[in-house]
This record gives sequence, C-alpha cells and structure tokens, in this order.
Amino acid sequence: MKFKKWLPLLLAGLMATSVLAFAGCDSGEKETPPAGGTEEEGGGGQQTPPTTTEDKWHNEGLWLTADPLVPTKALKQPSKAQADRRSTDVSVHDPSIFQDPNASSTYYAFGTHFAVASTRDFITWKQEVSDNDFSKLYGSGSVTYSGHQWPEELDETLKIVQPTYKKGPNGDETISTTWAPDVEYYNGKYYMYYSITKAFGSDESAIGRVESTNVLGPYSNNVVLFDSVGETGSHPNCIDPELFYDKDGKLWMVYGSHFAGVYIKELYNEGENWGLPKEEGWGKLLWKGGSEVVEGPFVFYNATTEYYYLMTSYGALMTDYNMRIARSKNPDGPYVDIEGTDLSESSGNGSQHGNVIAGNYKFSSSNGYAAMGHNSVIKDKSGRYFVIYHSRRQEGASDVTAAHKLFASQLYFNEEGWPVMSPNAYVGESAGTVTAEDIAGGYEIVIHSAATTKNFVNSQEYTLTADGKVMSGTTEAGSWTLSQNFYISVTIGSATYQGVAVPSWDMYTNKNAAVSITAVSDKGVSLWAIHKA
Repeated sequence: MKFKKWLPLLLAGLMATSVLAFAGCDSGEKETPPAGGTEEEGGGGQQTPPTTTEDKWHNEGLWLTADPLVPTKALKQPSKAQADRRSTDVSVHDPSIFQDPNASSTYYAFGTHFAVASTRDFITWKQEVSDNDFSKLYGSGSVTYSGHQWPEELDETLKIVQPTYKKGPNGDETISTTWAPDVEYYNGKYYMYYSITKAFGSDESAIGRVESTNVLGPYSNNVVLFDSVGETGSHPNCIDPELFYDKDGKLWMVYGSHFAGVYIKELYNEGENWGLPKEEGWGKLLWKGGSEVVEGPFVFYNATTEYYYLMTSYGALMTDYNMRIARSKNPDGPYVDIEGTDLSESSGNGSQHGNVIAGNYKFSSSNGYAAMGHNSVIKDKSGRYFVIYHSRRQEGASDVTAAHKLFASQLYFNEEGWPVMSPNAYVGESAGTVTAEDIAGGYEIVIHSAATTKNFVNSQEYTLTADGKVMSGTTEAGSWTLSQNFYISVTIGSATYQGVAVPSWDMYTNKNAAVSITAVSDKGVSLWAIHKA
C-alpha cells in the first residue's frame, strides 16, 4: 500500500499549521465558521464540521440538535401537478449527494462516468454533466491510456494504476472513468475524492483527490491518497470513497468493494492537511467481503436515534444490485444488522446479512425495477431524509435494461430506529398522522428477497381491514396495528414487519396519491405496500 504521494504535503501542512498557530496567539481574532448554511436554510452536504459552539452547523447534512421522528400533523399527499414535475430521464450512476454551501438550496449528485445532476427540491433535476464528458469537470486537456482518453489532471494517478480494458458490463471495452466520486467543501474550496481501477472488476485501484473553487470545476491539483496496485494477499480495493463527520467533529472516509470488504480510515479534520489520512494502513474493516460484491459504502448519523448507519450495495451492478444497511453507536463500528450480526465478521456472501432496503421487484401495474443501489443519504431543512440512488428497469420477462436513472425517495425510521424507504419516488409529500380508516383498504404488497438475486419479486394483493386484519382474498393471512398514528406493524404468515404509514404518489400507475407502508422484519427483509385506488 502506497502513501508516499501525500506525505510531503502532510509534512508541509504540519509546518504551516504550527507557524500559523504560533503567529495567531493572542491575536484576539475569532474563528469564522465555514460557509455551510444555517438551521433555517437546512441541512445538506458533508462539508462542514460540527462544533460545540455552533450547534446549527451541520454534520453529514444532519443537524446535531435532536429532531422528533414522529409527525404531529395529518399527512400531506402530493398532487398530480407535483408528480408531473418529477424528472425521469436524468442519469447519474453511483450518485453521491452534496449541498453547495455557497448556494445552500442547491444540491448536486456526482457520479461515475463524470456525470453530475443538480436539484433544488429532489423532484426536478437538471443534467449538469452527461456521462463521459470529463471536460466539463476537468478541462479539455487529455491523456491516453490503452487507446482511451482521460482527464490530463489525473495523470499522476493514471501512471500508478495504468488502466487497461476488458469487456465491461455492457459488453464494451470503453470503460475509462473515475468511479463513485464524493465532493466535499472546506475553507473555500471544493474537494472531489475519486477512484480509478485498472480494469472493470480489478482489485488494483487508487483513491485520489482534486480541488476547485467552483462546484462544477474545473478541478485540478491532483493528490494520490493511497492505492492497492501490485498488492498481494487479502487487501481492500481502493475504490468508492465517501467522507463523513461524526457527532464529535472527527472526519472519516469509508471505502472499498468486494474482495476484502469495506474499510474506514480517519482523516485530518482541520488545517492544511484537512481530508488527508491521519495514519498509514488500510484502516479498520467494517463490512466483510465475500463471493458477492459489497460496495458503495455510505455512512450517515441520526441524532434522534443516536445511531450511525452504514449503507452498502450487494450484487452485480447490471442485474441484481440491492441496497443493505447496518448500524452502530460508533462511527467506526462495529456495525450490526437487525439480527445483531457484526458485519465485519460475516457478510453472508450477499444472501443473509445486512437489512435489505430494496432489491429487484415488480408491482403489477408496471415493469419491474432492478439493480437499485450505490446510494447516498441527505437530510433537508424540513428534517426529511432522502435516499439518492440509481435504478434500472425490467426488460422482457427477466432481463434488465442497461440504462440507469436517478431516483430520490424519502427515508423513514421505524420504532426501533431502523431505516425504511418509501416504495415511491419523492414528489413533495410530507409524512403525517394517519387513522385506521386511512389505512384500511386494498394493497399491492412486495416482500423483498433476502437474497441477492436477478429474479423479480412480484407484488401480491392483500386487504387491510379497519379492525386490524390482513386478508388474502377471503382468507385471513395476518394482522396489523397502528401506533402513535404513524408507526405500523404488519404480520403476514409467520413474519412481522415494523415500519411506518406514509403519503406518496403511486409512480407505478401515475394516477393517484396513495398511503404507502414501508417496513422491515426481524430478519431484515423489507415490505412495501401501496394502497390501491
């Protein structure tokens, strides 16, 4: 593992910090918080460290002051006009959401293939940079490796990795891209963390960083943080970097995929060395690798539940990708799933462990949705959590489309503090209280697979009666209860699912607003239910 590239920068930074600290003694000047929005403007991005003196500063887009998760007003259903505003053709693979502190109401999703999209409301998105148009982010200069063009600014990293090409997931040989970039903001600059791999599926990769004074670039001043090129034996893949601050202001990076799994490293959280690794080595293992891919790590903190949540994606990105989650009281773990399994010790090879947020599924009124994953999470100024992810579609009986689109769905927390995701894309709805009469009626219910599979789980029809029964036709199949006019428990057969009843627009029929249910069982399997019109 190589760290030489940033050691000179680190030493210079330590000397500069010492000089500044000495010169600043008794100056009487107060430190000015970095731009990052106010509590009134809302959370966003991962760019501003928390502080003990400014509780309105945000951390990972989540306010450090506790906020209630249970609504007190009646739910607000979205309208057809709101639903018609939703963008359905924006493409960002592996989206990492970022709030621009210099335009706090604007969010950017940065992704693989150099793609970027922006939004102000998580409903309407603008494609800022299309796939493979790296000149928008890096300028027009280019270098060639194995017959493919790369941004010239990344040449230092490219010389280490020496990317070659083999058949990619689309059957092509033209994968020349940075993977899963993450943008951060510190002290007047935007920093983009990225990864480059030798070839699709290789474990020889490097993580680097570039910077700019503009959120959309051009980015330059490339620094190689560390790489796994030429490593032998068990080692993590240096790919998919994501940064986050913990509640005490420490800065961390999670990274890795497949092979040895997902790791975490602490970074400097201030000064000239901000965002550089504090120590050599791979860091600490959080989520064990296995025969199935685990990748795309993202950590966020909820001050109300007082848990850190680690989301990952399992499976092959073109066919059976699925989103999973575990949690911990500490930023660096151990992270456990709902069954208490420590994910650093057992990953279940993609079929057993980590709560399944969503996998391949199909409601009867539309083609199925597939390969959902590599997500990020953010909290807006109203306290709503959003999952930003990419998804593909079913093609034919069992195939999956090559095209991927950007989605944003609300994330909620059940009574045990486990995250559950809305079955529908967000179009402006607001969670609120419901009654048994609101819940009662016919539903299409999807129970996601616990396994990593290309097969689509088809919805089944059930009726929830006002007196708490779950009916399959004329047969009693289970029961349901409502708590605090928000939390819901649904039992079907031998499994009980704990979740919430929420407003949504039925994106599968695109005809009406509907009460939806999203819940998770004690085995970590998600249930989605949509009220039929």
